[in-house]
Amino acid sequence: MLDINGSLGVLVGFDGSDHAIRALQWGACEALRQDVRVTVITAFTVPRMIPGDTEASVEVANNSMARQGAEQTLAEAREILRDFPGEATFHVEYGDAAGVLVAHSSSAELVVVGARGRGGFVGRVLGSVASALPAHAACPTVVVDRNYEFTSTNEDPWISSDQRPIAIGMDSSRGSKYAALKAAEMAVRHGVPLRMVMSVPPLDGALMWYPELGPRYDERERRHNELEDRLQVIVRWISEHFEHLVISCAVVDGLPVEVLQEETRNAQLTVVGTRGRGGLASALLGSTSSSLLMHAAGPVMVVPEDEDPRMPGDDHAAAHAPLR
Repeated sequence: MLDINGSLGVLVGFDGSDHAIRALQWGACEALRQDVRVTVITAFTVPRMIPGDTEASVEVANNSMARQGAEQTLAEAREILRDFPGEATFHVEYGDAAGVLVAHSSSAELVVVGARGRGGFVGRVLGSVASALPAHAACPTVVVDRNYEFTSTNEDPWISSDQRPIAIGMDSSRGSKYAALKAAEMAVRHGVPLRMVMSVPPLDGALMWYPELGPRYDERERRHNELEDRLQVIVRWISEHFEHLVISCAVVDGLPVEVLQEETRNAQLTVVGTRGRGGLASALLGSTSSSLLMHAAGPVMVVPEDEDPRMPGDDHAAAHAPLR
């Protein structure tokens, strides 16, 4: 196991794939912004022996070969970060990729993985890791897809020149409010605006043909207006803690996953909470999670709920009770 000496900073799971390389670049740049180290881990496992084969030497040889392959993969990460000006550490770990990341997430500020890979960490992101890592990691998880392209400033090759906003998918849950704090912190570090979004699912198309169902349109309009009011309250609350942050907000018509996917096309990072109350965040651990991570056009950060003294009190929470 990794000998932890202080915070791991930004923890990156690396398997050498194109997606992993993009995740490593993203994670290294974020580590510089946060002024923390970047910790790169490559995990490996050894296939189980054929039943009846009890030769210990075979298992030892397989373990040695697997570790050697992991070391070679990690050497690729070292080469990529050869000119990295910050602190970087590199480690090989035996074990399941998701389990290794989750185990170390309590000592990290952020965990970063690619959307797909060639096995190990990234190859499972759209499978069990998609639910296990965001649901169980003790810190935010960032999934970087193949569409991410790092562009640097002329002054510093490790500082991104991306000026697009940070987007946050909101619902009325406490978890999404905590995620909004983390999204605001990220926007401040990157020097870009924050965009806060809520979704309103569309009416069934059949209603267009039946005027007698018109009152449902009135109800939808009421919901839309009420969500706009609630979102404005959240914007004012965030502004109290981030005085100079430029914030825009919108209540968008559409299904949650469609709204999120569209945001990933226009934001440098899209943020959601792990759990919510309907709307966006609550669906992340189900089919919406796989759909979003497969089709996102940019990095996605999933934030687990935690305690924060800036969180609003019960009076604020009551003002954001579920719509009925």
